[in-house]
Formats: sequence, structure tokens, C-alpha cells
Amino acid sequence: MMAFLQDHYQWLRALHIISVIAWMAGMFYLPRLYVYHTQVAVGSESSELFKVMERKLLRLIINPAMIAAWIFGLALAFGTNAWSEGWFHAKFALILLMSTFHGFLSRWRRQFAKDENVHSEKFYRIANEVPTVLMVLIVFLVVLRPF
Repeated sequence: MMAFLQDHYQWLRALHIISVIAWMAGMFYLPRLYVYHTQVAVGSESSELFKVMERKLLRLIINPAMIAAWIFGLALAFGTNAWSEGWFHAKFALILLMSTFHGFLSRWRRQFAKDENVHSEKFYRIANEVPTVLMVLIVFLVVLRPF
């Protein structure tokens, strides 16, 4: 199995990068949709449209991209023995935080779907910055490998 992972490293890396890009695109856009969703009346035609957009973005793009990013990322980690590197432990912790935030986005989508949103536009504007900050830190760790 290790030989397979090492022989196909470039393919796995490319697939991992593609998956991460798709995941991050959705993670950046979904909280922005929530910002706009808070600005329309509950039960309005616009609100119902946002519900459809949010559900499709999460289920058809963000969820599959996250799963693929995890699968290809773990394959790379095992194939390169990244587990022994300090920078990787920090990256892994940040990926766990990103995945936790993904879970919060899913919860908030379900609340919007039931017309039970409890957060303000400002809350979602701030939440919109979380994946950006995490992504920047992750990229610095991967590229610079500071420890």
C-alpha cells in the first residue's frame, strides 16, 4: 500500500489540491449566503430560494469536496510519513477546526431550512472570516514548514 501511495504521489497531491480548492470555495460562499439570507423576510420567495441554494451548495459541493480532501490528504500523510513532522500536527489541528466549522455551517443551514435562524447578519459576517484565517494558517504551515 505504501508503494502505491508513493508511486502515485503527484496524482494524490493534485486531487487533494483540487478537493481543497472546491471545499474552500464553498466554505467562503456559504456564510456569505447566510448574510444575505438574514436580510430577507422569513417565508418570502427570496428566503425559499436561499434555502435551495444553501442546501445544494452544502450537499453537492462542500460535503463531497471535504470528504475528498480528507481522503486524499490522509493518503498523502501516510504516503509521506508526515505524521512525524511538527508542522503537520499543527496543520492537522487546524484542519480539525475547519471541519468543526463545516459542521457549524451545516447546523446553521438546517436552522435556516426550518426558519429558526437565531444569528444576526453581523454574526455571519464575522463567521465568514473563519475559513479564510484557517486557510491562511494552513497554507503557511504547509509551505514554510516552520517546525
